[in-house]
Amino acid sequence: MGKNKYSEIIALALGVFGISVLIVTFLPIFSYQIESKQKFPNLLSPISREGGVLSIYNQDYSRASTWFPAGAASEEFGERGETFYTISISKLGIADAYVYVGGEDLAESLIQYPGTALPGETGNAVIFGHSVLPIFFNPEDYLSIFSTLPKLREGNDIVVNFGGKVFRYVVEDKFEVMPENLEILEQNSTDSYLTLVTCVPPGDPRKPKRLIIRAKLAPSEIAYENTGN
Repeated sequence: MGKNKYSEIIALALGVFGISVLIVTFLPIFSYQIESKQKFPNLLSPISREGGVLSIYNQDYSRASTWFPAGAASEEFGERGETFYTISISKLGIADAYVYVGGEDLAESLIQYPGTALPGETGNAVIFGHSVLPIFFNPEDYLSIFSTLPKLREGNDIVVNFGGKVFRYVVEDKFEVMPENLEILEQNSTDSYLTLVTCVPPGDPRKPKRLIIRAKLAPSEIAYENTGN
């Protein structure tokens, strides 16, 4: 076999590899966008009306304070506080992931938005989690922990262990919002809610939209002591 033949084979292999990388990278993003348009048809343009395209690309989305530009200032997130708890989502293979109340480094933990209710309290506990391409999902890596959040469905359980008590929340709703939409941070005095937030489509560097998972405390399991058994 001549040198030219080897060169052709190598070139073909590199071409196939390059195409495979592009498919693996962009297909999940495009697939999510198609599914999103079907499930959430009323969402307006995903590009921030105030910031424009460049501001979206320039954000550091490993910092929680950048997710909702009109929300809490970065100093309100501050250093990671001493109050923390864990959540588990069996549907996604997430077990005892740390949630810190305060702080904003999403590479180190999930972050609860400042000023929102604590688990078990009347109100709305809002938790941020980072996402990447679903193929890189690792439930133990906080930079990828919420990559498969779109798989959650109504009726799925989210278990919170807070202060030695265990609370079971049940998913009620799933929807998308624009980055400037702060309604998902509002508190509800009628019951105890848990809201999970991540950027979508997972893997899209623009992070143009926010996926919201809304869950409600199960009435039959308000709280029970965690005995460690």
